[in-house]
Amino acid sequence: MDSQELGYTIKRHDLSTDKSLQPYSAADEYLLQRFNQLEPKPAHTAIYNDRFGFLGCNLNAYSPLIVLTQKSQEKAITANYEANGIAAPSFTNPLAALERPIDLALVKIPKSIALFQLFLEHIVQNSTPNVTVVCAFMLRHFTPNLLQVASQYFDVVEQSLAQKKARLLVLTQKKSTAPKELLTTLEYKGRQYKQYWGVFSLEHIDYATQFFLQHMQVTPADECILDLASGNGIIGNEIHQLFPSAEVHLMDDSLLAVESAKLNIQGENIHHHLNNDLSIFGDNTFDLIVTNPPFHFDYEINIQVPLQLFRESYRCLKPGGNLQIVANKHLNYKTHLAPLFSRVDILNEDGKFIIYRCVK
Repeated sequence: MDSQELGYTIKRHDLSTDKSLQPYSAADEYLLQRFNQLEPKPAHTAIYNDRFGFLGCNLNAYSPLIVLTQKSQEKAITANYEANGIAAPSFTNPLAALERPIDLALVKIPKSIALFQLFLEHIVQNSTPNVTVVCAFMLRHFTPNLLQVASQYFDVVEQSLAQKKARLLVLTQKKSTAPKELLTTLEYKGRQYKQYWGVFSLEHIDYATQFFLQHMQVTPADECILDLASGNGIIGNEIHQLFPSAEVHLMDDSLLAVESAKLNIQGENIHHHLNNDLSIFGDNTFDLIVTNPPFHFDYEINIQVPLQLFRESYRCLKPGGNLQIVANKHLNYKTHLAPLFSRVDILNEDGKFIIYRCVK
């Protein structure tokens, strides 16, 4: 099934320049096919993990509720609705209670099992007693954990036949369960960091971040600092503990990450931002930008996104300001950074990680 057959053209609308990447998969198409087979149609449908709006656009006649986790997702879906002449959809997020219970949920299963569980928790607490949940995944991404998590919330968990290397899980007869705590707690140097299910590195502070915290260089002259791709806010908070008078901005594409960071770092000179690019900041704003940038996007590896963030960071740094990056060594970011910055130094490295300091 091609969305263009239905009159809709779906594009990626992200920071990537890789033309080979597609805006939807056979798993998305399988979800759409299953919805089209339903009779009668559900009264209220919610869609989870529709990254670029393929499902939302094709089902717009049924006014589905779009459950967002990322600012980039909201931007892409909005752009595809507008490009196809469709009225803006209704958005919400998986931390928000719904005014109207849903009776069908369509879920593109994410790579994070914790995020999948967060979706199911949200569905169960905001749905009719007879809700049906149709989940889709590519066969190569199957793990028995999917069935284990689904069985915590539904008595009936059925798998479909495979189609174009995709499969569906159909969940019915939801269990009566008390709302669960959606947060986990991680510890670093005696400080507790809370984060919502689905935020990167749920069981421990990410090892690259730990390495970065041991070797990053922050001085009293760094009066305005950006923690880019801030996650649960640990880097920004550790800087805040060292230099409490510094103005610290934390930004992440993930709503769950931003809401987690708000629990971990607060203050008059602390600013939280939900965004996937630096367009909200002016030129020559920051003395220092620190980042453990993402290059995994669900199952997709894409270094075009961090490279674009590096270019934007250059614009937002004051003259003489610096960008400090921790990264996996195999990504070889230095070849991309050297033509952009006046100087690129290696602050430290080990067998797996490397820290760059890039001076404007």
